[in-house]
Amino acid sequence: MFIGHFAVGLGLKRAAPTVSLGTLFLGAQFIDLLWPSLLLAGVEQAELAPGAKGPPLAFTHYPVSHSLLMVIVWAVLFGGGHYALRRQLRGALVCAAAVVSHWLLDLLVHHPDLPLYPGDGPRLGLGLWNSLPASLAVELALFGAGTWLYAWSTRATDRVGSIGFWSLIVFLLVIHAGNIFGAPPPSITAVAWVGQAQWLLVLWAYWVDAHRRRAGA
Repeated sequence: MFIGHFAVGLGLKRAAPTVSLGTLFLGAQFIDLLWPSLLLAGVEQAELAPGAKGPPLAFTHYPVSHSLLMVIVWAVLFGGGHYALRRQLRGALVCAAAVVSHWLLDLLVHHPDLPLYPGDGPRLGLGLWNSLPASLAVELALFGAGTWLYAWSTRATDRVGSIGFWSLIVFLLVIHAGNIFGAPPPSITAVAWVGQAQWLLVLWAYWVDAHRRRAGA
């Protein structure tokens, strides 16, 4: 799941028009932005698995970033931080929901590797990655819906808001295609550093959203 998470950020703009798309992207991808740093620090682990269905990775240990209990903690902290800065309850709740949405979408596609809480315990995953056509169909449908909701809910105020936005959409699709059909990563360290590059997508979203306004405003 990659563009599906960004789809949630795009779609939630309709529910929280005062929250920047960059913040919504940050919330929807929060645990995948945290995960690379924890990999590099050795707190969490993954292994290359070139023959695996879905990403060529085995997620062996990621309780801090991806256990359901910790995701709820991150959601409370992220939503609470937004409320402390903006004093907007609706926006804070939407930000928290964006964080939790990540785990729910991962549950749909992952193999049974998502922990419920840190430590020994059950691991969940419905395994949609076992079918590439099905996982592609679901993720592209989500992305199409999210893109439509954002484009329908906002209007560009200049060329940055128009060209910049659609360039971001195309770029996300290109990355998604590369993730699926490209060569396997050379190492887990490379995976972690590429994961850090997602911060550029968050900054891009902040930039684009500053050049768009709520439709009808």
